Parts: sequence; structure tokens; C-alpha cells
Amino acid sequence: MIRILYVEDDPTAREYIQKGLAERGYSVDSAAEGKEGLEKALNGPYDLMILDVMLPESSGFEILKQVRERQIDTPVLFLSARGEVGDRIEGLNLGADDYLVKPFAFAELVARIQAVARRSLSEPDDGQLQVADLVLDLRRHAVERSGQAIELTPKEFSLLEYLLRNEGHAVSRAMITEKVWGYGFDSYSNLIDVHINHLRKKLDQAFEPKLIHTVKGVGYVLEDRQTAGS
Repeated sequence: MIRILYVEDDPTAREYIQKGLAERGYSVDSAAEGKEGLEKALNGPYDLMILDVMLPESSGFEILKQVRERQIDTPVLFLSARGEVGDRIEGLNLGADDYLVKPFAFAELVARIQAVARRSLSEPDDGQLQVADLVLDLRRHAVERSGQAIELTPKEFSLLEYLLRNEGHAVSRAMITEKVWGYGFDSYSNLIDVHINHLRKKLDQAFEPKLIHTVKGVGYVLEDRQTAGS
């Protein structure tokens, strides 16, 4: 059973969504304000956190920031009436997995939860993804290349994980948008290219072979072309 932490200060919305999710087989623990939500988030464990952005005492953004600082990589879905692009980008850059703008259909919330759960439960048995000398450890939330630790932001880590899971297959910006940034994010934004460039500087600039490649007219692919071509 998937265990969810739901932090929402609106009692009507909290009761409605908690009841609806429980009827669909989810185990839901709720909190009415930020301080209580943060305490529960840090003492979990949960399979997913659903956070309202505007909360008394501590915002959803602040909860996520502190959760990620404690190296807790539980998937996070934001719910918010603040649907401006800047707000969505801020939440996603802090390490959120998805961002749903209010008002929304309950069926869409369930679909988002299922999509996030599928991504988080597709972890390999040993918890590691590797291409050449690049290793991503999902359990430790750590990345190494040639034995050297590489510091990544939460969103860079998620982007690298997606590229590694699709090793050798070109992925478009639209695919990256859906799987890494979530529905509703503008795939024409240059934020994806910025994050790709950051990964290249951290993972490829000082190492050989180069692993992140541009596929003209399509998007990007991560692969060891020396091995592939041999």
C-alpha cells in the first residue's frame, strides 16, 4: 500500500481528498499546517508527499527544501492556486516531482499520483544506474564518475536518472518535460537546455568519454559511443 503525507490547511479540501484517496486504497496521513507537516515529513517514511504551497507557519516550498537538505528523496507533488510559471519553476527546481494547479479534477490528481509512483517504484534491484564510469546511486542519492563524487541539484539528479534509464535512446524535450518536470511545464522554456549544460559541465567536461550528446532535431541521448561503436 502506498503511504501518502498530505499537507493542506483548507479543512474541506483536506477531508475530501483524504477520503477520496483512502477509498482508492491509499494510506493517507494529513497535516493542517507547515510545522506539523514538516515534522511528519522528516519522521516518515512516506512513499509520496502532497504539499500545498501556501501554508501557515511554513510554506510547502520550505518543507520541501528542508526535506531535501536532510537527503530525503521521497517524491513530492505540489498543489497550489499559484499557477504562474515562476512558481512552478521554483517548486520543481527545489526537487518536486510534479506541480498541479488548483482547481483540478480529482481524477487528474489520482493520475498524477500514479505517474509519480510508477517512476519512484521503477528503481533497479541494486539501486544503481551505470554507464561507462558514471554511477548514479538511487539509495544514497549520490553520483560518481571515475570514483569522483559529483554534486548535483535535486532536479539535475532527476534529469540524469531519466537519461540513464533511457541509455542509448534519444529523448525529446517534451519527454523530459513530462517525466522530469511534470505536466503543465512549458517544454519550450530553455530551462531544460540549461540543466543539460550544467550536467555536461559536471559530468563530461573533465572526463572521457563524453556521455551526453545532442540529437539534432530530436533532443538528447546519454550513451558511451566509444563502446557502442566498437
